[in-house]
Amino acid sequence: MQIRDARPEDWPAVWAFAAPIVASGEHFTWEADTAEERLRAFWIEKEAPACALVAVIEDGAGGDRVVGIAEIHPNHVGRGSHIANAGFMVDPSVRGKGIGRALGEAALARAKADGFTAMQFNAVVATNTRAVDLWHSLGFRTLAVLPATFRHPAEGLVGMHLMFREL
Repeated sequence: MQIRDARPEDWPAVWAFAAPIVASGEHFTWEADTAEERLRAFWIEKEAPACALVAVIEDGAGGDRVVGIAEIHPNHVGRGSHIANAGFMVDPSVRGKGIGRALGEAALARAKADGFTAMQFNAVVATNTRAVDLWHSLGFRTLAVLPATFRHPAEGLVGMHLMFREL
């Protein structure tokens, strides 16, 4: 597996797994029908100090396949811009193979190299226990679980974790 900076031409591969993930309504606050252009702008079209990384594996036919993405950006502007925020998505067909962990580790290293002093997640859905467990294993602390802050399509109102880790 390789983690590298995302390129505009990576978007079709990202969209192939991002569209059904967003449409499921289970993991992100995005509306299920969020326009592709809006998602592409959020995930790929970054300007410093923001950036996007992709995880790439060999596709078995001599080529490469993008199977995950991480985007990093300041959590706030101005006096709060030294704290990073990030979003992550992994193709469900390769979950459980360490892609999320590799992207998480790469994002933490990149954020530190880019001068951020910490990373904060504002909205990790409580029912996304794989993500919560991963972030805890990478040194994040849950500062609070904000009750009934996410409208899960099957579970109803569930909480979201506010998570933090110094770099």
